[in-house]
Amino acid sequence: MRHLLRIAAAAAGLLLAIAMPAGAAEVTADDTARFLAGMQPSADSPLLPLTSDPGWQRHAKFFNGAFAQLEQRQLSKIRNWADANLAAPRPTMFYMFSGPDFLYANAFYAKANTYVFAALEPPGAVPDLTRLPRGSVDAALGNVEHSLASILSFSFFITKQMKVDLDANEISGTLPILYVFLARSGKTIHSVTPVALDDKGTLLSGSDEGRGVTHGVKITFAGSDGLEKTLFYFSTDLSNSGVRRSGFLKFCDTLAPGNSLLKSASYLLHAGNFSTVRNWLLANSATIIQDDSGIPLASYSTKAWRFFPFGRYAGPIDKFPSRYQPQYAELFTRAQPIDFGIGYRWRAYESNLLLSVRVASNEPEQAETASSAEPAPAPAPKPVRARKPRPPAPLGQSTTGYFFWPWR
Repeated sequence: MRHLLRIAAAAAGLLLAIAMPAGAAEVTADDTARFLAGMQPSADSPLLPLTSDPGWQRHAKFFNGAFAQLEQRQLSKIRNWADANLAAPRPTMFYMFSGPDFLYANAFYAKANTYVFAALEPPGAVPDLTRLPRGSVDAALGNVEHSLASILSFSFFITKQMKVDLDANEISGTLPILYVFLARSGKTIHSVTPVALDDKGTLLSGSDEGRGVTHGVKITFAGSDGLEKTLFYFSTDLSNSGVRRSGFLKFCDTLAPGNSLLKSASYLLHAGNFSTVRNWLLANSATIIQDDSGIPLASYSTKAWRFFPFGRYAGPIDKFPSRYQPQYAELFTRAQPIDFGIGYRWRAYESNLLLSVRVASNEPEQAETASSAEPAPAPAPKPVRARKPRPPAPLGQSTTGYFFWPWR
């Protein structure tokens, strides 16, 4: 019996040696991203044997279905909208309060060369998955699925949920989600580098990274066209006191002007405590795409901006009852329809989307919109007495489907 066991052990060792020969390729960031995204890594990747695990195969099947639905329901429609309404995007896009949401940044501004994200959540880390116990890998895949439930169902992260799912695991922070979204967006990751900013906005890396005051990650990647692009993700406090000492906006100054995206931003830019970043966006954005949770309409100068409303403004959800904007309601009486959902009002035909285009004195007013497809410019909105709409069912009730998300 012992002899048979020794033969079996030797055979197993031989099979493992064949599957993972000495000198095999290292585990790359791109292969790790594909593995976490439920996609086959490269043929010589040390992660390839792990794809035979039933847990990973179930994970891959789940993500294949979820992302196919998201592509059909949301992302393809957003890309079509962007192609019709954005003619000359700037090379840089800024996404404040982003979390790791590359999916929507890429859908709206696919032509950007540099993406700058900022949120409170730390970037975290993704270790060599081949060195983790098999049970830990399976648990990590489940946590990634769970943390993505809200953005795949709606169009935004539930921050507390994501924090719980990704803090108590070897795979932590926003980096694994960025990996998944880059892979599922058809991108190939070339490099991932920890970076930091000093209080003057200087980008630090390598041995200098540790002396920075704001930490993040730099990811270089390419799409099917092979053009290399850059994604910066910084973990930073965007309130007035936090952003003034972080160096973050000074770094952004070196890349401005750009295009900006604001989505499901908790109406933070309506508050005085976030006036610094709000004013920076208004001064340094060529276009701003937002829902009503972004910059309040009253903060825009009607002489400096043209407004192109899309969808339907049904007011804020119950969680933010004081953020109703009569000016917004008046503007959206002349809105063009959209066939996708966005923001807290995530259902199709209940969402609002505002494209604001900055009018520069030395550029044609229509430089940032497609002249052949743009809607007629809306007149400057005026305050009106608008009836407050009937509030929807709160998030988490059965009408949203949230409690019925089919994770694990």
